[in-house]
Amino acid sequence: MKPVQPPAIRDPVDLVTAKLHAWVNGFFLQLPNIAAAIVLLLVAWGVGKAVAWSIRRVGRRRHRLDLSALLGSLAFGAVMVAALLLAATIVFPSVKPADVLATLGIGSVAIGFAFKEILQNLFAGLLLLMRRPFRRGDQIVIKDYEGTVEHIQSRATLIKTYDGRRVIIPNADLYISPVMVNTAFPVRREQFDVGIGYGDKPAHAAELFLEAIRKVEGVVADPAPEVLPWGLDDNYITLRARWWTESKRTSVVHTRSRVVLALYETAIAHGIDLPFPTQMVLFHDQTEEPDGDRARQREGWPAGARPPRPRRPGRREGAVDEGARVVAEGARER
Repeated sequence: MKPVQPPAIRDPVDLVTAKLHAWVNGFFLQLPNIAAAIVLLLVAWGVGKAVAWSIRRVGRRRHRLDLSALLGSLAFGAVMVAALLLAATIVFPSVKPADVLATLGIGSVAIGFAFKEILQNLFAGLLLLMRRPFRRGDQIVIKDYEGTVEHIQSRATLIKTYDGRRVIIPNADLYISPVMVNTAFPVRREQFDVGIGYGDKPAHAAELFLEAIRKVEGVVADPAPEVLPWGLDDNYITLRARWWTESKRTSVVHTRSRVVLALYETAIAHGIDLPFPTQMVLFHDQTEEPDGDRARQREGWPAGARPPRPRRPGRREGAVDEGARVVAEGARER
């Protein structure tokens, strides 16, 4: 029986060289598969672009620009993902599409948790674009922001405020929060309260104001404007003027300005009183005695002085009131 010879120890350089030769040979053997995968990706890229372009074209015809842009991007991404899976199976024949899909299914759970906010905004944006509670160009109010909708993207909605600034609001907030759409209808109602004196007749003043509002540029005839007696306040009678105008912010602001000016000019021209609030100030007792001697309670007058007595009928014009003289002397002593 011949003795077993131990395997010869090969040079490490020879091992590395052999491994490199195997890799190079394998690469050249896979060149046809790699070329086929590249061609497949190029074809898929073209098909994806064509599908996205077709979706956007249909969206433009139906005036759904934002929705078509989002659906086109999703369709392009879906085509490219499918092409990558097929290319992987071509280059690596041992890789099966079922295994790749199973791996993606397991990984999608982790991806869902990691990108929860992004996916939530994506689905909210898709629902907003499909249900269309508002559209591009509408003027909306969301929380503390008001402006014109510029663009509805997959993650957020862009709003341009009236003072020329841009606000980026996540779609999830728009979907779950109350939103006021000011331009949902062609016209909207505005109102303004004006106070007249108690010496004026409210019905007559309301007729004059109503006639003035009807002539204002920007006030629509149907629905018709109206002026209603609205309250009996401390210093004036409140009349509430209500009118309808175009719902755009520019029309609302300028029409309101013209209505206020017309009300003022009408009141001046017809002698209607426009009173302003008046107040009477009474100083508290300065003796700091809640139930003390009323003769010593000054009620805000200088120390040592008493309030002036009312003038009695029949006194000479120009007579100096004794109380006023005492007040003046008290003030000089201080």
